[in-house]
Amino acid sequence: MIEARHLRVLRAVASTGSFSAAGRELGCTQPAVSQQMKALESSVGTPLLVRTGREMRLTQAGEALVRHAAGIIAGLTAAEEEVAAIAGLRAGRVRLVSFPSGSSTLVPTALAALRAAHPGTRVFLEEAEPPNSVELLREGDCDVALAFRYEGAAGVEEWDDLVVRPLLTDRLVALVPDGHRLARTEGSVAIGELARESWIAGCPRCRGQLVEVCEGAGFSPRIDFATDDYPAVVGLVGAGLGVAVLPQLAVESVRPRGVRTVALEPAVRREIVALTLPDLAQVPAVAATLDELARAGARQSAAR
Repeated sequence: MIEARHLRVLRAVASTGSFSAAGRELGCTQPAVSQQMKALESSVGTPLLVRTGREMRLTQAGEALVRHAAGIIAGLTAAEEEVAAIAGLRAGRVRLVSFPSGSSTLVPTALAALRAAHPGTRVFLEEAEPPNSVELLREGDCDVALAFRYEGAAGVEEWDDLVVRPLLTDRLVALVPDGHRLARTEGSVAIGELARESWIAGCPRCRGQLVEVCEGAGFSPRIDFATDDYPAVVGLVGAGLGVAVLPQLAVESVRPRGVRTVALEPAVRREIVALTLPDLAQVPAVAATLDELARAGARQSAAR
C-alpha cells in the first residue's frame, strides 16, 4: 500500500538527486529518507532508484510513480483542505426534512442563526410528515428529521436507534369561529362540549389523534371537511363551517383571522424533536444544525 508521505519523499529525491539533499528539503535526516524509500520499494515490489556511486537515477517504475505522484499528492492535499473546512464549519452540507408547521416556525429561525454563524454551511430543506420523515433519515436520504409524537398515543413510534434532540412540547388547542359560544371562554374547555359541532380535520396523523381524543371523551366527531393545509383549516373555521383542533405550532404558523383558540381539557400534547443517526451527530454541520433547532424551540416556548 502506497503512503502519501513516501510519495513526497520520492519526489524530493527525484528533484534533488540525493538522499541528503532530499532530507534537507524535507527537514529530516538522510537515514530517514533512505528508510522511507526502502519502505516504498517494498510496498510496490520493485526498485524505484538505481544508485551508482553518488548519483541516483529513477528506474522505469520510479519514473512512472513520480509522474503520478504530483496528481496524487495534489488530490490528497485538496481532500485534506476540504475535510478541514467541513470540520471547521467553513463548509458543509445538511439535508433537513421537516413537517410543514415546523418548516414555517422553527426552521427559519434556526437556519438564519446557522447561516449567520457559519455562512459556509448549506442546508437543503424538504418537507415530509412523520413517520415518512423518520424513514427518510433511516434510509440515508436526509441528515436531520424534524418529527413529533403524541404523548400517550397508541403505537408510539420508537426512536431508540436514533439521536433524539427535544425541541419543545406542543399542546393541541381548539379553533372556534370568532362568534362561537365558547370563543370568549376563560381557561380550558372540556372537549366534550364540542361533541355536537361540525369538525374540520387536519393532517392524517392529527386527524387520527383527534378521533382518539374524542372517543376517549365519549363521542365520535362528525368530520365535514378534511385538509392537510393549515391555512385552509383556519379559513373554514373562520367562515363558521365548523370547529377544529390543531397543534399550537400549526396555529402559530398561519395568521388566524376570524377564529379564537381555546385551551382543551384533557390536555393533549405532542413532543417535537430533531432526529439524526448516531454517526451523523458527530458531523460538525449536523451538530450545529441540531443546536440551532434546539435554540429555536426554546425561543418558541418562551414566546408563548
